[in-house]
Amino acid sequence: MINLVLFGPPGAGKGTQAKRLVEHYQLVHLSTGDIFRYNIKNQTELGSLAKSYMDKGNLVPDGVTIKMLESEVDKHHSAKGFIFDGFPRTETQARALDDFLAAKGMEVTVMLALHVDDQELTSRLKKRAETEGRADDANPEVIANRIAVYKKETSPVADYYKAKGKFESIDGIGAVDAIEARLKEAIDRRI
Repeated sequence: MINLVLFGPPGAGKGTQAKRLVEHYQLVHLSTGDIFRYNIKNQTELGSLAKSYMDKGNLVPDGVTIKMLESEVDKHHSAKGFIFDGFPRTETQARALDDFLAAKGMEVTVMLALHVDDQELTSRLKKRAETEGRADDANPEVIANRIAVYKKETSPVADYYKAKGKFESIDGIGAVDAIEARLKEAIDRRI
């Protein structure tokens, strides 16, 4: 079983690349952002809570995120593996993911960290706001805060996977196909 953590700041291309990797490796894509947006759109209790944090560019609390993700994994008993996109975002979440997967006889295969500079991230997010109607990507102050929160609170998760020997740094700049090829090369070295 292949379990990938697709990692990077908002706008790094995680969702775009996840779709391609899902198809190639026959994995289930679990995007916390998509799950939150679904719940927000459908005005669920979780959606309202998540929205209150996301509107400020902040992270949704660990406990809420972990329970939601565990529920999604449990829906896919026959999966060949998962791509976790946007999770884990804290070391607490990384440890919870490891514990949850271990209880199911699984583990994270590798964290693939897409690296993109702040100027490119801002440009991509503004474009995504226009093309996909993503309000969370339209406000420059929210964008700046999301990138700052990522650097302060999320990027340290990479150290957790580095210490476990499960970290691959991937250049996230360039053509989508070229980035995909870099990701596949890194995955293939691990499986």
